[in-house]
Amino acid sequence: MFTNRSIVQRISRAAAMGAGALVLLTACGGGDNSPAGHDMPAMRSDAPATTTAGAQPGESFNDADVMFAQMMIPHHQQAVEMAELAETRAADAEVRDLAAKIKAAQDPEIQTMRGWLKTWGRPESAGAMDHGMPGMMSGEEMNDLKTVKGAAFDKRFAQLMIAHHEGAIEMAQIEQAQGADTEAKALARGIETAQRAEVEQLRKIVDRL
Repeated sequence: MFTNRSIVQRISRAAAMGAGALVLLTACGGGDNSPAGHDMPAMRSDAPATTTAGAQPGESFNDADVMFAQMMIPHHQQAVEMAELAETRAADAEVRDLAAKIKAAQDPEIQTMRGWLKTWGRPESAGAMDHGMPGMMSGEEMNDLKTVKGAAFDKRFAQLMIAHHEGAIEMAQIEQAQGADTEAKALARGIETAQRAEVEQLRKIVDRL
């Protein structure tokens, strides 16, 4: 089971260095829309939204938008790395097809979020916080995945990707609740919708393998 203690601590430190402090509260937890295995943290930005350089009137972003992009980029990168392993290691056709779909969706999203950060004048990285993000695989887990092939890879890939997707859903929910940028919030909604559907598919794959 993953916890949010590390992510809350890291976001608190990073946000304190930004234009305004993010106040992080732990939700009462476990609602019907919360990802399984995670307590959903609530985030509130007391600072006013910042007008994006070159943006149209009314368009703006805040610290939650920046943190969403900075965290989701490496999160997506790991999912793409896992998907690329499936190209040569998976035996199950559905696993290979789903892995290709994940890579095709998340590669362009990485580029989109990099573009936002550049436009916003913010760095791509907020610091070494990979292990504080919900759903991120440890180095040991990734190395273990690289050592298996065939049916063993298929089941392990599906299990790990379920946890990875649930972490992305959690971050997407935070962005929808606390972000200000309309495009970032729209992407977060899309991530939540797509990855909820993929989690259901992955669970069915695990059950039949």
